Amino acid sequence: MPAGAEDDAVVVARLLAGDETAFAVLVARYEGKLRAYVARILGVEEEARDVVQETFIRAWSNLSQYDPTFRFSTWLFRIAHNLAVDTLRRRRPTVVSLSQGEDEEGQEVTLEVPDGARGPLAHLANRELAEALAREIRRLAPGYRELVILRHFVGLAYTDIAELKGLPLGTVKNKLFRAHSVLREALRSYLGQVGGLE
Repeated sequence: MPAGAEDDAVVVARLLAGDETAFAVLVARYEGKLRAYVARILGVEEEARDVVQETFIRAWSNLSQYDPTFRFSTWLFRIAHNLAVDTLRRRRPTVVSLSQGEDEEGQEVTLEVPDGARGPLAHLANRELAEALAREIRRLAPGYRELVILRHFVGLAYTDIAELKGLPLGTVKNKLFRAHSVLREALRSYLGQVGGLE
């Protein structure tokens, strides 16, 4: 959140007090992150846009049910998550694509190659590594895959993920550690010259 920006609780309080312009602040703040999150669950950008739009409609309609003792972002992501899961249930199972771009802030799950490597071979290695990583993330069990997406694609803190998923913080950290271990093992041939996930 930019310096000087109101925190969510203040914006929501303005909205509940009748300032409808406050909702535009929340949409601007979360639309990109929600779209990135939902797109990586569904694998289809057009569906993700529809789900995000429906998320904001549901949030607007049910604002009276929001409990301000919880983070607004957590409540919003939970609505989006439920709608995305409903969308998946209504269609044939598909492979979730994690290779479709990046979110509004440029966050993506890639392992960075040290700057010393330059030239066409280095670019090829980068691309191969990114493709291999996306492939291995798709192979993770759904519960692990979603946590990796929330942490590395959406950029949520461990505490926010725990709140969103209704899991103890220790469980989130443990599952992410296991997911990272699986990814490191699967990508061992690339990791001799590349740093790991944090």
